[in-house]
Amino acid sequence: MKNRKQRLLVSIRGKKEGRAAVKGGAHIVDVEFPASALGTPYPLNIRAVRNAVPKSIAVATNIGEEQVGRSTACQAALGVAYAGADIVKLGLARMPLCEAKEFGPALVRTVKRWFPKKQCVPALFADERLAKWYIDPIKHGPDLAKHMKANGLLVDTFDKGLGMGLMDYYTLADIKRFVAKCHKRNLEAWLAGSISKEELPDLWLTGASIHVMKQFRYRGAGQLSQIYLNSNP
Repeated sequence: MKNRKQRLLVSIRGKKEGRAAVKGGAHIVDVEFPASALGTPYPLNIRAVRNAVPKSIAVATNIGEEQVGRSTACQAALGVAYAGADIVKLGLARMPLCEAKEFGPALVRTVKRWFPKKQCVPALFADERLAKWYIDPIKHGPDLAKHMKANGLLVDTFDKGLGMGLMDYYTLADIKRFVAKCHKRNLEAWLAGSISKEELPDLWLTGASIHVMKQFRYRGAGQLSQIYLNSNP
């Protein structure tokens, strides 16, 4: 763990929360709109956050959990990168593995063509019906992300209304295997999904470094942000 760079990510809605997150020690601010699993924001909001926080602070965002078409998804990925996101999360929910192998590389290739230094992180979901019927994040995710030439891989929970967290789907041994498989492929391993403070000490032992160390409450929304863990290879 001493050789791994630890970064704190805090999910925020706008520039005021972005500044507060930076003041609290965040290295990455993740622009979201808390209405779905990943919470897709408007490009102008991404730009407002990028302009509001120091250049040394990375801005992350996403293009949604599900993608309708390849060209539309490529446009979205390029759009949020242009709007100021340094890290683009690419949701691949309800997409068969064979389709993702053809679909995914185009997303990464599009972003890297215009912004070679920006990071692309596909997002897969632990929910049993998604992992079983579509793509298993641990079994198939790391190889898929490597095939896409992505920078990392995020495993999250999709249906927040179920009250199920990441550790309701996986054991610590599962998570350790996920992290190891990502690192072996030179990928960052990202974890999310209603992770509690009580679960954090054990998750340290999997080889992941803390990405978000506390829950961040959106003003007036009555909803807590996701907790992320990130482990750099």
